[in-house]
Amino acid sequence: MGVLGLIVINKAGGLIYNRTFGDGLNQLNTNDYLVLAGTFHGVHAITTRLNPLKSQMPHPQLVSSTGAPIPSRPEPSSGLEVMESENFRLQCFNTMTGTKFLLFTDTMQANVDVTMHRVYDLYADYVMKNPFYQLEMPIRCETFDRKLNSYIREINSSR
Repeated sequence: MGVLGLIVINKAGGLIYNRTFGDGLNQLNTNDYLVLAGTFHGVHAITTRLNPLKSQMPHPQLVSSTGAPIPSRPEPSSGLEVMESENFRLQCFNTMTGTKFLLFTDTMQANVDVTMHRVYDLYADYVMKNPFYQLEMPIRCETFDRKLNSYIREINSSR
């Protein structure tokens, strides 16, 4: 099938958008989607803190023009990014603002990262630039729905 569904979760763990594409996923009711969003948000928060200790390899020390050492920042932990089962693959894209995009795909779907970034571009163009959209609220933008459906239909028909 290709792309099976999309869920968008706000930074507080609330469900702000969900859409299924085709019949590849079991149909859930609204309450199940709300529970799924909250549960994933909690698991993602825990896995963000569960990062293995990196070996203390000496990093080249950066020095400012005055000769003072510049402290280096460790890379932030990303948390749960991919979950794969025998039936589907869940890819998570966490934005800098904490919004999470969960894309459910077929296990054989190629270029999921590219698809995820294109979905995020559509979100940025048609939701975030909409003067009537309020942050952290459910997404109700017809243009976003149309463009997203068109893009996903194109991906699913090319398989």
